[in-house]
Amino acid sequence: MLAGLDVGTTGCKVTVYTTGGRHLGRCFADYPASRTAAAHEIDAEAIWQAVQQVLTEAGARWPGIGGLGVTSFGESFVLLDDADAPLLPMMLYTDPRGQGECDALCQAVGPDELARITGVKPHAMYSAPKLMWVKAHRPDVYAEATHICPIIDYIVYRLTGVHRIDHSLASRTMLFDIRRLEWSRPLLDAAGIDGRLLPEPVPTGTAVGPIGPDVASDLGWRPSVPVVLGGQDQVAAAVGCGVFDDGDAGDGAGTVECITPVFSAIPDGPALTDGGYAIVPYVEGKYVCYAFSFTGGAAVDWFIETLPDAARAAAFDKLGSDVPLLEPTCLLVLPHFAGAATPRMDYGSKAAIVGLTLATTRRDVFAGIMEGVCFEMRLNLERLADAGLPIASLRASGGGANSRLWMQARADILGVPVTAMRSAEAGGLGAAMLAGVATGAFPDLRTAAAALVVERETFSPRPAVQRRYDDLYARYAKLYDAVRPLVCEIGDTACSPH
Repeated sequence: MLAGLDVGTTGCKVTVYTTGGRHLGRCFADYPASRTAAAHEIDAEAIWQAVQQVLTEAGARWPGIGGLGVTSFGESFVLLDDADAPLLPMMLYTDPRGQGECDALCQAVGPDELARITGVKPHAMYSAPKLMWVKAHRPDVYAEATHICPIIDYIVYRLTGVHRIDHSLASRTMLFDIRRLEWSRPLLDAAGIDGRLLPEPVPTGTAVGPIGPDVASDLGWRPSVPVVLGGQDQVAAAVGCGVFDDGDAGDGAGTVECITPVFSAIPDGPALTDGGYAIVPYVEGKYVCYAFSFTGGAAVDWFIETLPDAARAAAFDKLGSDVPLLEPTCLLVLPHFAGAATPRMDYGSKAAIVGLTLATTRRDVFAGIMEGVCFEMRLNLERLADAGLPIASLRASGGGANSRLWMQARADILGVPVTAMRSAEAGGLGAAMLAGVATGAFPDLRTAAAALVVERETFSPRPAVQRRYDDLYARYAKLYDAVRPLVCEIGDTACSPH
């Protein structure tokens, strides 16, 4: 048996599989985040307690697990003192602190050089500006720190007593050289960060060590179980979809929509980083980048929660799996309910629904939202192709992959085959696959994928429908520029109800 531990910003889950490909089940625990105008934080100890809870439950339900892969979200870090106690709550990527420090780092290094080294467009969400903020505003805390632990390093250290970070999550610090695959000395010097406090970076899929005997006893696990670095959650999900070849891409159809294409060589020029596409070291010596929308499934959730219960039931009675597939609507929906992600990276953009008439139905709006999310991703696929990364096929996971309506709409609008994967937990599956290779259960990831990755259904573009969507997309491509000058910025008094 192999297990994948997926540590997210609202909860963690462990998913267990047999090496023969059978999904045995999962355990989940959540934890709170604190979000105020001044700070967005999570208690590191609360995450560790939740991890202990799910691993204890998994160990009791499936004794004899032979390997544990760990994947997590990025950017956040824990500062530990000499007794391994957290000194501050973890700052989330959305935390507003660090913008001034990001500007200072750009001024010292140059934004283009910083992007070239790290593969990311400079932004305050990454670890480096927030570490600089701590050093500037809490120098007493920084002086007391003996370790800077990105979240995966913190969890793995608590399990094994060894500090390590994989290349994909190291790249989310904005201190990592993605070509040399090491911490960047020029960036560490410019940021004033002591590189000796950071964990050693190693390839994704590296076995860090066995679970410590005391921790294993507390969890009810064998102390010999290897713990393996499964990378950032989107990297693990791509592995869990069996995406390894240039031209293929994972499609995380969840609350946030994220397409993860694979490529062997970093394209020349700044086209990717200028569009906000982070370049991330992947497995087999390759790279991926992230094309994403803040509101994929979240836009559908907004529709569901905004309708009154009776109207919601009436709408979804007509939207079951047995209804005809979606056809193009007469609506244009800009799905920027939480701002625009790649390639615009415009946090002030707002959503819009254009083309409403008295004849418009709930079903039209629902379909239009799904179309808008797909159009936004088509814009991304075009930008990636322009940068030298054409995508030939998608392998979809997450909640959206369960909707035949949405999968067919994706194929029709994006113009590529879309395969829905059976596993709903692609990140946990990918982490388990990496653990399987590291422990010798599989000789390589492709063999692991042959045993564990199962396709549910492939959706191909319907040529006649695709042509109609091409016409609608030509109008959608003009929507952002038409709407953006008309919407209010956050905090604009003209938008206040008072």
